Amino acid sequence: MSSATDFWKRFDRYLVRYPDLEFWLDASRMNFSDGFLSEMQPAVEKALAEMKNLEAGAIANPDEDRMVGHYWLRAPEMAPSEELQNFIREGIADAKAFAEEVHSGDCQAANGNAFRNILLVGIGGSALGPQLVAAALQPDVTPIHAYYFDNTDPGGMDSVLREIGDGLAETLTIVVSKSGGTKETRNGMLEAARAYEALGLNFAQHAVAVTGPGSQLDKLAESEGWLRHFPMADWIGGRTSVMSSVGLIPAALLGIDIQSFLAGAAAMDNKTRATAVSENAAMMLALMWYHAGNGKGEKDMVVLPYCDHLLLFSKYLQQLVMESLGKELDRDGKVVNQGIAVYGNKGSTDQHAYVQQLRDGVNNFFATFVEVRSTRSGASMEVDPGVTTGDYLQGFLRGTRSALAENARESVTLSIPRLDAFTLGLLIGLFERAVSFYATLVNINAYHQPGVEAGKKAAGEFLKVLTAVREYLEANPGKALTADEVASAAEVEPESAYHALSHLEATRKSVTKEWGESATADTFTLQA
Repeated sequence: MSSATDFWKRFDRYLVRYPDLEFWLDASRMNFSDGFLSEMQPAVEKALAEMKNLEAGAIANPDEDRMVGHYWLRAPEMAPSEELQNFIREGIADAKAFAEEVHSGDCQAANGNAFRNILLVGIGGSALGPQLVAAALQPDVTPIHAYYFDNTDPGGMDSVLREIGDGLAETLTIVVSKSGGTKETRNGMLEAARAYEALGLNFAQHAVAVTGPGSQLDKLAESEGWLRHFPMADWIGGRTSVMSSVGLIPAALLGIDIQSFLAGAAAMDNKTRATAVSENAAMMLALMWYHAGNGKGEKDMVVLPYCDHLLLFSKYLQQLVMESLGKELDRDGKVVNQGIAVYGNKGSTDQHAYVQQLRDGVNNFFATFVEVRSTRSGASMEVDPGVTTGDYLQGFLRGTRSALAENARESVTLSIPRLDAFTLGLLIGLFERAVSFYATLVNINAYHQPGVEAGKKAAGEFLKVLTAVREYLEANPGKALTADEVASAAEVEPESAYHALSHLEATRKSVTKEWGESATADTFTLQA
């Protein structure tokens, strides 16, 4: 076991600090050898070169022949053409201008009142990024409250609508879909439209689209006369879209300083173009991921932010990291099954949840602590002589970090002075660049998602089965049918038929089920 002196020496040696940003990354409690960084230097140089090409506009998503330009969103001057630079600047200006129109009452609800809510309809990064920003940064006094349809769960949407209640009349709905054809978002839009219509309201007079130019959604918004439709670029992926119109429009509406948010990410980008690992926090973070998982993702990343307002940060990173790095094939077509599993909650809550296993159970993880050095702007009371609640929070963070290290459990600690728009931008920028660097280190493409597309295709196939099963029931009302009988007649697989029948029984009052001795003996009847 290392001594306190050894820990201190490693801390001093492997601390990446940016004093002007009041940020640091502490990799000292990762158990890599002193020669590890030099051994990785050729891979580091390759990753830096690829990042330079990416920022210059190289094709990074060959599946769709697209550039990847989320770094330009906070530094428009880096975009490879004047047209793209203007597009980005106009997007930022449009977000600010639209928020000002809403706040001033120049853009108002159909009843003549100011909008007091927004309902954001999206899925994945198109909803998760805005949710993180709102949860982390929304002011105590805000001009507008935010609600979300971020799934195609009807019960979830009903709960949101009940919470909004009569306030729907002063609710601005923002529908976000780059392609305009994402089914979950389309479904949420239709459910929202029905809710407005049920109150005698015109949905179009309360609706804004954020979508690709010429998409299905763009055409719908134009034809129905929605309040606005803002363009999305095809070189921005959902998981990296929070600094585009996707995230900036709702953030500006909530009164968040979007310019500072962008500036924080730009500052991290600038710092992490450094060629020396000791000065490049994102490269150091990517190397720690590589070390922890032996370059194969063999260990999970547990994200522990010690700040209540960062509760959604682990969920945000879950998508950013896992969708980017979870790949079957490397760039040479070799099966590698890469990825890093991410989970987390918040500290010190986790000390009453899964830290027990982290310290004493299976050693299949590394921790990422996020320290917010001050979470309260004013003075704090003393809960013990000379000790505040914030002192306890710091104590639990340091205590958990030490307890893990004592049992050879590895951790990285990120530290920011406070949580505000600038420092949240710093954190997001850090992880976006670490993901890109790591992808090069393990020779995968971080910017496509074939597995997501496979899931969408499979969902479509089940809906075809569901339609065939429903139509057969409708053609045979009053008959008690087994899954095998329906499958044979409808020409679908028996298990798929059983799941479709069970779903219909649960969601359609006209379909009933009689339980048999086994699943094959269960019967389903459409009441005549």
